[in-house]
Amino acid sequence: MQDAPHPFQSLSPEFVMDAVESQGFVCDCRNLTLNSYENRVYQVGVEEGTPLIAKFYRPGRWSEAQILEEHQFGFELVEQELPVVAPWRNGAGESLFAFGEFRFALYPRKGGQAPELDNLDNLLILGRLLGRLHAIGAVQPFRHRPPLDGQSFGRQSVEFIAEHFIPADYRANYLALSGELVQAVEERLAQVAAPLIRTHGDCHAGNILWRDNAPHLVDLDDARMAPAVQDLWMMLSGDRLRQQRQLAELVEGYNEFYDFHPRELALIEPLRSLRIMHYCAWLGRRWQDPTFPHHFSWFNTPRYWGEHILELREQLAALNEPLLQLD
Repeated sequence: MQDAPHPFQSLSPEFVMDAVESQGFVCDCRNLTLNSYENRVYQVGVEEGTPLIAKFYRPGRWSEAQILEEHQFGFELVEQELPVVAPWRNGAGESLFAFGEFRFALYPRKGGQAPELDNLDNLLILGRLLGRLHAIGAVQPFRHRPPLDGQSFGRQSVEFIAEHFIPADYRANYLALSGELVQAVEERLAQVAAPLIRTHGDCHAGNILWRDNAPHLVDLDDARMAPAVQDLWMMLSGDRLRQQRQLAELVEGYNEFYDFHPRELALIEPLRSLRIMHYCAWLGRRWQDPTFPHHFSWFNTPRYWGEHILELREQLAALNEPLLQLD
C-alpha cells in the first residue's frame, strides 16, 4: 500500500490562485513558489496591483487561536510604526482565511536584501528595532502560543529522536550527551529566571529585509514567549572579540527603547543548545513531507549523526565557557 500523499502536494498553482481569488482578487496567472519549508509560501500576481504573498499554514501545527495571536502581534507592531510585514485584512478585519483543508493568510510583497551583520552601524539600528519590538512585546503575554522552554525544545526533541531516528550505534552516546545537555540547560534557565515576553522567536538574517536603509522584520510564525535575548543572540557570529563588539552595538541601540538585563547573557549558549536539538527533531518530524528528503538529504545519515553528537558535545563544553560581557 502506498503512503497517502502529503497535504501540501494538493497545493497546485490553480488551487493557490483559487484561494487568493476567494478573497476578491483577480489573479493574472503569475505564481512563484518561495523558499519556505514549514509552511508553503507563494508570490501570486494580481491584476491591476502589486503581487501578493500567500502563506498556507502547515495543517496541525498551530491552532486558529495561535495563528491569530501571531497576526495580532504583527498588527500591534505596525500600529506603533515598526517596520514589520503584517497580514492583509479584508473589509471585515479578518486576516486568516480557509480554503479547502488549508488556512492561509495574504501579505503585501516587500522587497529587500539580507542585512550586513558585519556592519556595526547596522547592528545598532537592529538593536533599536528589537528594543522597540520588546517594549511592545512586554506589555501583555501570549495566551495561546507556547513558551520556548527546556521541555518542549529540549526533552521532547530528544525523546522523539531517540524513539524514531537515532541509529543503534549512536544511541548510547546520544542519550548520554543529550540528557546531560538538557539538564544543564534547564538548570541555567532556572538560575537566571529571565522574564518571558513576546518575541519574534526566529530572528536571524533570513527573516530581516534591509531596504530604504533600514531593517524590516518578516515571518512571525515562530513568535513565542521567551527571554528577550532570544531575539539578539542569532545576530552574533565569529570569534569572542568580534561577538563582544557586535553585542555592544546591539545592546546600545536596544537600551534606547527597552532595558536589556545583562544576566540574560548567560542564556545565549543554553538557547543555542535548545535550537540545535529542536532543529534536529523538526527535521525528523517533517520527514514525511516530500520536500524534506529532497532538500535535506544529508539528514539521518551516519555522517549526520556523528556530526550532531559532536555538536552536542561542543555545546556542553560551551555552557562552561566564560560569558560574553557588556562594558
